[in-house]
Amino acid sequence: MPLASPHENPYVLVLLFCYKVNAMDFESAVRTINNLLIKERPDTFNSSWVRLRAPYIYRFIQKNIRIETSGIDWDRITRALAPEFPRRWNRRRRNGSKPYRNKAEVGTVLQKYHDKLYTFIAPADKNDKYIRDIISIALVRIAQRGNTAAKREIIKLLRFTIEDWIEHCPKISCWRGYDQLIQNSIAGCIRRYRYSGSFIGYLFRTLEYAGRGLRPIIAYSLDDPIYSGDKRRIDIIGQDPETGELLIPGSSIHVP
Repeated sequence: MPLASPHENPYVLVLLFCYKVNAMDFESAVRTINNLLIKERPDTFNSSWVRLRAPYIYRFIQKNIRIETSGIDWDRITRALAPEFPRRWNRRRRNGSKPYRNKAEVGTVLQKYHDKLYTFIAPADKNDKYIRDIISIALVRIAQRGNTAAKREIIKLLRFTIEDWIEHCPKISCWRGYDQLIQNSIAGCIRRYRYSGSFIGYLFRTLEYAGRGLRPIIAYSLDDPIYSGDKRRIDIIGQDPETGELLIPGSSIHVP
């Protein structure tokens, strides 16, 4: 007796669906989404696009590809796509998220990667840099939901990375001494980051471009000798009699 076709027997359709889901893995899910994107070439796509065109793929992702706190890890999915597609990902914006403080959410991420936090200070290889990006994006996504504890934690970790860039990368060295401006730049990158590419790369490019207009800060001691050692720098500082500002000859620095 021949088997009934899926159109004749809904039960067969259910069995086929279950087989697809059970046979699915991460690589095949990514491959299917890639093929759909190549075929349809959408200008943008999101989770609803995937759910509509490949519901069994969406259900597999929903069940198996999760972030540490809650929800689907779409960053992991989109990073694995062909290079042309991650920028087309249209993440749902969270406008007007109410700030809150939840250390438990941050602790979940830090606990999972507790032995990899050194990557923010001294990554040994490309894999370490990849892990550093994974940790960064996890904390950035939580911060974007309004968690102020996550924002503080990721800023603290990224400061170690930026200090290393300042020491070893000429393109970023001009940021030396601009501590508050660095913190503001990190906060801006956290707020603006949308597509699922490298957050560390996005931060580096932001600092590189913004740093082109910065004047290097040159630090020196007021006890430094000048004029062939006859005087110290502090000896030539004057004071404006009207405003009370301290004036340093040959400098545009005015100290109130």
